[in-house]
Amino acid sequence: MSKILITGASGFIGSFIVEEALRRGHEVWAGIRSTSSREYLQDSRIKFIDLNFGNREKLIGQLHDFRKEFGGWDYVVHNMGATKVAKPVDFDRVNFNFTQNLVEGLRMAGIQPKKFIYMSSLSVCGPFDEVTMHPIQPDYLPQPNTAYGLSKRKAEQYLENLKEFPYVILRPTGVYGPREKDYFLMIKTIKAGFDFGMGRVPQLLSFIYVKDLARVVFLAIESPVTGRSYFISDGKSYLAKDFRELVQRYLPKKRVIAVTLPLHIVKVVSLCAQKWASLFGKVSTLNADKYKIMKQRNWLCDISSLQSELGFMPEYDLSKGLEESIQWYKQQHWL
Repeated sequence: MSKILITGASGFIGSFIVEEALRRGHEVWAGIRSTSSREYLQDSRIKFIDLNFGNREKLIGQLHDFRKEFGGWDYVVHNMGATKVAKPVDFDRVNFNFTQNLVEGLRMAGIQPKKFIYMSSLSVCGPFDEVTMHPIQPDYLPQPNTAYGLSKRKAEQYLENLKEFPYVILRPTGVYGPREKDYFLMIKTIKAGFDFGMGRVPQLLSFIYVKDLARVVFLAIESPVTGRSYFISDGKSYLAKDFRELVQRYLPKKRVIAVTLPLHIVKVVSLCAQKWASLFGKVSTLNADKYKIMKQRNWLCDISSLQSELGFMPEYDLSKGLEESIQWYKQQHWL
């Protein structure tokens, strides 16, 4: 039985990676803070560890102790990361510095894994081809334009520059599914009878269902491939109205008013919301980073290398994924 460490295990994506790892027979170590919720980590087979990513010396000590008692992990899935922060500098601290501390700690403790999976994001690429709207290609040079994307790219570059370290970088597009809260807010708004869009030029969107993403993690682990980066989506292109119409079908909801907001208004509202939240030390859903993401028109990515090298075939398109998600939200009384 292989031992696997999954950081950020208490979160939306992390909890599904844990479930997939258990299904495949791994000995699962969930890396979570002592204060984190274990709502979706109830399986008695899960072992827990609270690693101090923010203090390199303490982390190295923890990893040395782990090696003496348990012998290390065969695989590490570094899924932990910050997507919303009160101060932009915290993106670098969590997404880059914590990654660096973990990798250096593993190597110094003598427990370098057989494979290190880093959960990055399509946001590392920044805006691309908004003329022909072709999908972003695997050989595209990332040019992130958000603090979040920059921090993730910095962690990627750190891994890329390591010698003899078996990493694989995953760059998922928008991830949705049961337990997720951001797309859920969109679903809830549609249930209330409204759908808010941004900008007059339609966005081309891509999605990946969380269970498919969890499967990709283990395709990467089981593959002999290392030193590679992969875009992850279901391989299809969608418009905002496709999302709305599918949600309407599965709620069901007969009448929804579509409202398109000019980007300059969205920008002003986003910046004001960020400023207001910062005054109280809180995190705003609308902020400068979020505006740049909403402004970007092309979110398509080429997954041909993911399919040819890792053998990925998505089991869910947006229709099937939203049907299952909405059913879960109803069962949990979120809707």
